[in-house]
Amino acid sequence: MQQKESPMPTIHLERDGFGRLLLIDRAGVRHVGVVPVRAFPLSAPGEGLSLVGSDGREIAWVDRLGDLPEAAQSLLAEELAARDFAPTLLKLNKVSTFGVPSVWQVSTDRGETSFVLKAEEDIRRLDDGALLITSAHGVQFRIPDPRELDRASRKLLERFL
Repeated sequence: MQQKESPMPTIHLERDGFGRLLLIDRAGVRHVGVVPVRAFPLSAPGEGLSLVGSDGREIAWVDRLGDLPEAAQSLLAEELAARDFAPTLLKLNKVSTFGVPSVWQVSTDRGETSFVLKAEEDIRRLDDGALLITSAHGVQFRIPDPRELDRASRKLLERFL
């Protein structure tokens, strides 16, 4: 069986003078302001990465992050860390109402915060049993295992599931 060649076997990434990500393609064209977007950020974070230009179109596809040169991996890891901000919800301290929208006061691995839950559909169950809660401002809070929350938090959460 012949192995399929990757559409982009080598990739050259660097930062420009303003700190923006710059991709130089095979033809030598410089693409400024490239944004990496994971295809499967939760289930396969190291696989399937699209490099999108400032116009919103895909410039390059990366099958596996680990196949890239170390320098490119480092730059992409920095960009993805900023983009993939998803605090882990550790405790539900209080909810304003059991209907939606409601204000949730929570403790996360990044500290105390509050957010608005617009709709019950903003709580998504993931394949591994984890939950992903999206606030009204688009911040995603992850609960890796809802069973590991304290009893009071589980009781509050169950009202919305």
